[in-house]
Amino acid sequence: MKYISTRGGIEPVSFKEAVMMGLATDGGLLLPQSIPHVDLQTLEEWRSLPYRELAFRIISLFSDDIPAVDLKQLIDRSYDAFQHPQVTPTVHVGGVHILELFHGPTLAFKDVALQLLGNLFEYLLQESGCKMNIVGATSGDTGSAAICGVRGRKNIAIFILHPHGKTSPVQALQMTTVLDDNVHNVAVNGTFDDCQNMVKAMFNDLLFKEKYSLGAVNSINWARVLAQVVYYFHAYFHVADKIGTDVIFSVPTGNFGDIFAGYVAKRMGLPIKRLILATNENNILTRFVNEGDYSLGEVVPTLSPSMDIQVASNFERYLYYLFGENPARVRDTFRSFAQTGRMEFSDGEKKTVSGDFLSQSVNREETLETIKTFDNRNGYLLDPHTAVGVRAALDHLDSGIPVICLATAHPAKFDEAVIIATGRKPEKPASLEGIEKLPTRCKILDADLAEVRKFIELNAI
Repeated sequence: MKYISTRGGIEPVSFKEAVMMGLATDGGLLLPQSIPHVDLQTLEEWRSLPYRELAFRIISLFSDDIPAVDLKQLIDRSYDAFQHPQVTPTVHVGGVHILELFHGPTLAFKDVALQLLGNLFEYLLQESGCKMNIVGATSGDTGSAAICGVRGRKNIAIFILHPHGKTSPVQALQMTTVLDDNVHNVAVNGTFDDCQNMVKAMFNDLLFKEKYSLGAVNSINWARVLAQVVYYFHAYFHVADKIGTDVIFSVPTGNFGDIFAGYVAKRMGLPIKRLILATNENNILTRFVNEGDYSLGEVVPTLSPSMDIQVASNFERYLYYLFGENPARVRDTFRSFAQTGRMEFSDGEKKTVSGDFLSQSVNREETLETIKTFDNRNGYLLDPHTAVGVRAALDHLDSGIPVICLATAHPAKFDEAVIIATGRKPEKPASLEGIEKLPTRCKILDADLAEVRKFIELNAI
């Protein structure tokens, strides 16, 4: 399996090279040259596989340059860190199926991919004898999951940028209480988009990227998306009455990575009738799906801070397919977007989008109402991100078609929203007990690229 750039400016690379490259050297995102198709007979054979074996079957289709024995060990080690035997269990509640993605060490869906990515990095660095400085941006959950995945590992340092004061308190503590020498937290006086833009700028500076051996943990890294594809198949097998039955997935979305994994699963042959793209008030993606309007706005702070994003990194991967796998069109579109802050789409492209996705923007009041009502009726607490996806799902129920809602975080990570909605604190998992009393370490910097680069230069390995 070889990988190419959405912008067409690199020679095809192997899976190993794609993992280490992160962002393509031409500024694009990496994708497989072709997406493997899985027929109904294979789906039937996979139906009863435990999560780890299913992960091996799917991931090995995209990573033929890693020996099977090594890949199995990497996958097993990654999911040893999860508290549930099914890794990502599905429960039927309130007329929908909830895919619980919060049983990893940092209680968020990012653990599913970042535990694997941390092990992949360590494996590939040991193989090559090289070192890596991971640089990433987070709106909350990616940072803690990435730090957990690589803390204390040899030959790796990690620098995570997060918007100062704009994550939940628990999210910030899960990052800043990690005091390992190879972990560096940077709180940026700005927005997530400021953080993300600086990270992209550093990766696009090829001299800087090469000199400091930068590695990517954001969902610009293909391995992140690939690991997330697995739980769409896993949930389908637990919900569909028989193989071939259509299902709908509802995905709370900010950076487009999680829902793009579902899009990949659909292209592989998983019977997904539609993907519901659920946003909060930062609704650039909803405007794109419903109106064909992808234009920048101001970032609005919400109860679901991990989705407080305007420029969605993984959107470029979808555009590559929307534009008929035409890298020149992708390049031209992003060149124009950098100047105008908007993208234009043909009527045919808009029709294709509406066939791939439904979308809804869910505001603060609707989020709180959904948390409260779902708790009152079903005794099940939703975190505010999951509530956005559940609300969109309940508003788009399709008679007789199972709807699976991705639960992206444990409600205890966002207890402020839960308290407002229900009047009580969610039960705190053992991993969060006493976290507010732990010592912290964090560098506060302005949203200034030169200042952030200097900090990385001084602390890189």
